[in-house]
Amino acid sequence: MIKVRKGELLQRKGDLNSKVYHVKSGLLRSYAIDEKGKEHIFMFAPENWTIGDAQPKEKPCDLFIDALEDSEVIVMVKDVSRESANVGAFIKRLLVLQQRVIMLMSAPAIDRYEHFESTYPEIVQRVSQKMIASYLGVTPEALSKVKGNRQR
Repeated sequence: MIKVRKGELLQRKGDLNSKVYHVKSGLLRSYAIDEKGKEHIFMFAPENWTIGDAQPKEKPCDLFIDALEDSEVIVMVKDVSRESANVGAFIKRLLVLQQRVIMLMSAPAIDRYEHFESTYPEIVQRVSQKMIASYLGVTPEALSKVKGNRQR
């Protein structure tokens, strides 16, 4: 287990032989940066979640991974046999990602926000509205409007 400080980068886009990180305490995120320099959050990983890049270990990874809070993480080498032995957690991650993609393609912003709240109830108050907006694929202003309309 390693201790990671808030803001510390664990993985950069382009790294080879990227690792998988299991969060014991704290909060990590994975994200991409587009050609304009804008961050797009792919996933949050609070306590007891595992985060990594889906690229095979011999190919450059697509995602950055950093710590949003001081964290303790277990660092593991990518191992397909270990992942396949933990099918329940793997299927849960796939389901979360599948639902998110479908929602990004078709759901109104309020539905995406409510899905975010139900998927990550323990981190809604731990991350900035800007990060939540990035995850939802909306601007921070649009997120504020959606949340304001919901409270009426």
